[in-house]
Amino acid sequence: MTGDLFAALRVPSVERIDDGAIWLRAFADEQAAALVQAIEQVTAQAPFRQMQTPGGYTMSVAMSNCGELGWVTDRCGYRYQRDDPLSERLWPPMPDVFIDLAVKAATAAGFANFMPDACLINRYVPGARMSLHQDKNEGDMTQPIVSVSLGLPATFLFGGNARADKPVRMRLESGDVVVWGGPARLRFHGVDTLAEGVHELTGKCRYNLTFRKAG
Repeated sequence: MTGDLFAALRVPSVERIDDGAIWLRAFADEQAAALVQAIEQVTAQAPFRQMQTPGGYTMSVAMSNCGELGWVTDRCGYRYQRDDPLSERLWPPMPDVFIDLAVKAATAAGFANFMPDACLINRYVPGARMSLHQDKNEGDMTQPIVSVSLGLPATFLFGGNARADKPVRMRLESGDVVVWGGPARLRFHGVDTLAEGVHELTGKCRYNLTFRKAG
């Protein structure tokens, strides 16, 4: 079964994960090709890189950013900043197709008036993972997180308010969007180790777009 046929068979649906957390299945299917094209344009200006954590650990996920602010990590800590530390230039502008999808997904999940100023672009290859963490470096905690999956399927881990809480395991397909805010805004979350595979849209990798109101 080709990727196009699989996408055609998917039916968009809305699933409540918990109070403030919504799973929009197949929400981005129609925009997926345009989103990947936009990722390629952004990362031609701000290439993917594997950042280092304050503890000296090199992340297995390669990252870039677009928008007014970009999230970075190094031995000095986690933070948002307006310029790419590799080029010392401003991060590339957020593509219109990104903004349109993020706003529509947030609205569909019950969060009106969301306007992101930061988009983290993560690239997972087989063996890469993201450990459980909270998104808490943002300046406006009233705004939700909008997370878009593209390419290879991945197991998303949506945990509780403490790192030790057992997470819900969700298999995210390309085009799925997860939105969380309100009482779920600081829930721990992560991505389990990506399995080998090939996707028609992205080849041997998965992209994740994470939209935030950081400033």
